[in-house]
Amino acid sequence: MPSFQTHAVFNQAAPLEDYSLYDTDTVLQQAVQREGAAAWTDGLREHGAWLGSAPTLAAAAQANRLPPRWQGYDRNGHRVDQVEFDGAWHALMTGIVARGLHSRAWLEPAPGAQVARAAAYLMQGQVEAGTLCPTTMTFAAVPLLQGEPAGAIDFAQHWLPALGSRDYDALDAPVPGKRGALIGMGLTEKQGGSDLRAITTQAVAEGPGGRGAVYRLTGHKWFYSVPHADAHLVLANTEAGPGCFFVPRWTPDGPRNAVRIRRLKDKLGNRSNASGEVEFEEAWGMLMGEPGRGLPLLLQMAATTRLDCVLGSAALLRQALAQACHHAGQRQAFGRALSGQPLMRQVLADLALESEAATVWAMRLARAVDERGDAGARALVRVGTPAAKLWVCKRAIAAIGECMEVWGGNGYVEDGPLPRLYREAPVNSIWEGSGNIMALDVQRALQREPDCLAALQAELEPARGAWAAYDRAWDEWQALAAGPAGPSPDAAQARRLAAGLARLWQAALLIRHAPPAVADAYVASRLACPGGIAGELPPGVDLDAILARAWPGIC
Repeated sequence: MPSFQTHAVFNQAAPLEDYSLYDTDTVLQQAVQREGAAAWTDGLREHGAWLGSAPTLAAAAQANRLPPRWQGYDRNGHRVDQVEFDGAWHALMTGIVARGLHSRAWLEPAPGAQVARAAAYLMQGQVEAGTLCPTTMTFAAVPLLQGEPAGAIDFAQHWLPALGSRDYDALDAPVPGKRGALIGMGLTEKQGGSDLRAITTQAVAEGPGGRGAVYRLTGHKWFYSVPHADAHLVLANTEAGPGCFFVPRWTPDGPRNAVRIRRLKDKLGNRSNASGEVEFEEAWGMLMGEPGRGLPLLLQMAATTRLDCVLGSAALLRQALAQACHHAGQRQAFGRALSGQPLMRQVLADLALESEAATVWAMRLARAVDERGDAGARALVRVGTPAAKLWVCKRAIAAIGECMEVWGGNGYVEDGPLPRLYREAPVNSIWEGSGNIMALDVQRALQREPDCLAALQAELEPARGAWAAYDRAWDEWQALAAGPAGPSPDAAQARRLAAGLARLWQAALLIRHAPPAVADAYVASRLACPGGIAGELPPGVDLDAILARAWPGIC
């Protein structure tokens, strides 16, 4: 008797795996060359191949299916506050640390190091976003630790060598006995959120106090990033005002520090990564920086973490675009491939524009970090980072939703990659300062720091003359920016100011560096006649040229 068969499987796109994230990304390759990291190409190519391999992609999926668990006590009743991860998480972190994404650009500075690290981070974020949190926190903490003199802790002796190590070590033990270390952060509290001056955690000096002295911390943190990290930078009140404290997981003389995990957050996305709520029970901490100057110190760190938010969102957007293009090229509908359908090509091209603009802007800001010795570069980082975080992180959410729709019903099913990308996207907009905070920060930079406007003029003026719509938008934005220079800026216009800068800066980069078809389409659709949804590109756009840059073979 013949076997009972109901159907044959056909017209389904094969999984996107065993490919190079670097070799398939023309825009990223060109940005690496243009922004000064050509010497790092071989390492980036190797990293892209590792990330796109089937085993790495499988580990990323498994790390999210099997999220971390908190263990408060061991079997004998000792308080341990350990966070247990699946082996897939450790495999991913091993790859990140081996490639130095967590510290190398600071500890081994070289021309193009920040750009190369940004490119590697952007590829890493396409495959698994949860591991980016400990990577970012550690990376942002390193320059702060480099600037601290020896006190109760000598960072140069143990901590900086451990942070510079290429050996990932998940052991819960004092740092002198470990091969490597990671850093987390604890700022926000349940009553304050972004209002960091509303914190209630108190730090009391054991002796005279001051920079490098030991304090005891009592209070809580509502979001404690990387609760399993070897140490955290924590904001707490002192008699002089908020201070930044280095709070190790183990105290220098051996006992486990009195930082008690109360629970792990049950988050919408970023599920492979642990985020905790903790309480300090007279926890040991060392004051970094001057008393009462914790907020300015941590704002230095925020410039780094916020740029990583931009890179993370650009990464999610790029991967969603790659998945959409791959699917559309293999899936047939109404007698031909989806990628050949006129309206689908409009949508994919519009999404490709969004992805390219996000990538080139993020990489440009990374070069400004590389050039931070120059005042103009520092000003570009100061005003550009919050503007990019506001714009790119928000735009990515809607664009990834469109990429999911390209897949149809398959895109909404957890077996595929799009649901995880979609869930990951909002955190970059919320974390490290939400949209309103970023918009106000852009306004504040323009109001208080004249170098910012001068640097923007030097950056954006060279694109003038190619498009009347760009020239008009640039003139209008400068008139708007002149308002916040006064004593009473209109805070209600801060989003308009920051978003306008975002569109202009992306347009300027594409006018100067992208093929004419890409620049023309961006200016026409974002400045001349802005659309409301993906696919509203005006007539005459060269879709073939745009799509050819987005994904190999889609045309």
